[in-house]
Amino acid sequence: MLSASDLAGRLAQDAEAVCRHYLSAGRRAGNYWLVGDVANNKGRSLYVHLAGPRAGRWTDAATGQFGDLLDLVRETCGLLDFRDVAEEARHFLSLPQPEPVSDLRGDVGDASPVERPATERARRLFRMTHPLAGTLADIYLRERGILRASAHGALRFHPSCYYRDFLTGRTSSYPALIAAVTDDAGVITGVHRTYLSLDPDGVGKAKVDDPRRALGGLLGNGVRFRFPVNASMPVLAAGEGLETMLSLSHVMPGMPMVAALTANHLAAFNVPPGCRRLYIAADADAAGRHGVEGLSRRAQECGILPLVLSPELGDFNEDLRWLGPDQMTASLRLQLTPEDAVTFLP
Repeated sequence: MLSASDLAGRLAQDAEAVCRHYLSAGRRAGNYWLVGDVANNKGRSLYVHLAGPRAGRWTDAATGQFGDLLDLVRETCGLLDFRDVAEEARHFLSLPQPEPVSDLRGDVGDASPVERPATERARRLFRMTHPLAGTLADIYLRERGILRASAHGALRFHPSCYYRDFLTGRTSSYPALIAAVTDDAGVITGVHRTYLSLDPDGVGKAKVDDPRRALGGLLGNGVRFRFPVNASMPVLAAGEGLETMLSLSHVMPGMPMVAALTANHLAAFNVPPGCRRLYIAADADAAGRHGVEGLSRRAQECGILPLVLSPELGDFNEDLRWLGPDQMTASLRLQLTPEDAVTFLP
């Protein structure tokens, strides 16, 4: 029976055929296959090496995801169990299947894995989660000063979420904070996972190379807090990270907010109709500035007033943790319009 690295190597020998099958919305450009993302949307963010020593390796510049073609099969087919990934790869390569063992997959009556898109895989994962209150994920956020996270329906907990190391191929599982990514109508299009572990000093992110991973359709969407569905929102705030926007929501619980999860996705966020003022939470780095500038331009083109909220430290979670909610509130009061300061601040 072929190992994970052997299967990945066999797939890499015909990388273009793999891409044409699983990423049919893309196209070849020189020695690369270009496509929008692992959900097979059109675009150029994700690129796959087709030749040379890195044949089969891929990276999504927008999300930071990367891996080999075995990872690509897993992502595009919506598979959670490595055995299913290996079975799909063998099927593509027309290799003999191993002797069947007891079925551990469950979900009798589900569509076959190859038919399940990334969005449905994300919804399936979210259905497997638990309420946040009192869980390890709730403790993780509380240790970061975010005390009311369990009030947000977009946040859930998974006690044993599948994780595969893209470099070694090893599979494991960790408890995880799961956040639902939704569109304007409140429909789940993806999920964001923060893998967790118990550190000697408290609950922290798992000691893995990439403890944060996204799955499904992020482009234009985000993790929404206090977002009434199909209701007019003349004022809202948008930013990158979960902790950043949850920190802002902690001191402004009445303001609708969204976490776009990356700077590129922040720049591409679809502002809902009816918005008149858009507060954009800035992060103090180059990528953060790119996201703020991109979304500001798009807001202005739609006749929306963009207003940048700047933290005193590196980000708003640092402000909340190290300066405290009172000083953070005082700083925000100077950055909001007088009308919004009265409406949203204590």
